[in-house]
Amino acid sequence: MSSATRLVDEFFEWGVDALRSMIRVPTVNPPGENFREFASVACRLLSEAGFDEIEIHRVPSDYVEKHYPGLGKYPRYVILARRGSGKPVLHFNGHYDVVPTGSGWSRDPFDPVVEGDKLYGRGAVDMKGGIAATLLAAKAFLGAHPDFKGALEIALVPDEEIGGETGTGYLVDQGLTRPDYVVIAEPSGSATIWIGHRGAYWFYVEVYGKQAHGSSPWLGVNAFEYMARIALDFATEYREQLSRKKSSYEYDDPRGASPTITLGGEVKGSTKVNILPGYYAFSVDRRLIVEESIEEVEKEVNEFIERLGKRYPEVRIETKVTNRLPPAVTPRDAELVRIAKTVVKEVTGTEPRTSVCLGGLDMRFYTQKGIQTITYGPGPGHMAHQVDEYVSLAELRTVAKVYARLMEQILVK
Repeated sequence: MSSATRLVDEFFEWGVDALRSMIRVPTVNPPGENFREFASVACRLLSEAGFDEIEIHRVPSDYVEKHYPGLGKYPRYVILARRGSGKPVLHFNGHYDVVPTGSGWSRDPFDPVVEGDKLYGRGAVDMKGGIAATLLAAKAFLGAHPDFKGALEIALVPDEEIGGETGTGYLVDQGLTRPDYVVIAEPSGSATIWIGHRGAYWFYVEVYGKQAHGSSPWLGVNAFEYMARIALDFATEYREQLSRKKSSYEYDDPRGASPTITLGGEVKGSTKVNILPGYYAFSVDRRLIVEESIEEVEKEVNEFIERLGKRYPEVRIETKVTNRLPPAVTPRDAELVRIAKTVVKEVTGTEPRTSVCLGGLDMRFYTQKGIQTITYGPGPGHMAHQVDEYVSLAELRTVAKVYARLMEQILVK
């Protein structure tokens, strides 16, 4: 066991207390509550962990409003802590916003409690537990190695839960950091390293017919009926087209290795029984494998819509795009992936799985800049966004040791 991993055990209760103090701040998003209070708590914890350079960057309100209309009045803060200078720069990322609690909790979601190996609270696993692991690892590493080569950074960001543009997106796009290696502490679980994530392209298929009175439907063109036909075409023809694509990477579930579509999450149209509807629309959630780009998917969808337009000349069919989230991937043979696999095996005794996350993450903001990025954090991941959310304390300890050992491998001569 290395000197830094030994100190993880010594400082473990400090890490658990740090997690409790973060959960007690209800950083619910949307709309983005108590972010300033969290920044104050985070700065104290980062200082206790040994960071001597801590910056708080307020995201401009107009920047927030541009990306998320209506939320500009709620202040957002990016917290960036640094120790050391020069190269390489090893950078850890964690988002501090949490989803609304929902109903059915058996405990107060913002009064964390430990029962056995589980620490309960909203954000415990997604992902203040990951932040606590980075803080604990940094405290152990800096305690064992006050002098090292390069720089160690921790970025704590808002808004991952609503898309990330005004959190990690702002951090990277504004050049506030220029790391060589990035670890995002999302709950992959200690046995899995996510080297990428799928992308998402969300849009509405809008069908325009001609409205008429229900007593004389022959005077109109029923947009609902045509929408139903078009939705069936997506569910059969377009889905079959996607099934012929196959990624060369491993995914958390092998069924995620092909692009997928989810239809009808939202439907918009007429609301009165005696109206023949002249407009209807349904949503499509198109997921991308890592080999695809948003641009090629947009072209593919538009070509399919054009074919449907010729098939159904009685209506006008349009698309309205609501979200473009590119996929991300770090090559399997990248140096960071190789080092991380070695360290995880050293700490856990088991060869980790390297796979692509089925959902979206903030990785894309870094990988689009050519930065080697992995996602690795304490689980169980299936508890994210759930009632009675919890993080495993054994996982937190293990992951903190992996982080500390990774810091040694990259930053110690």
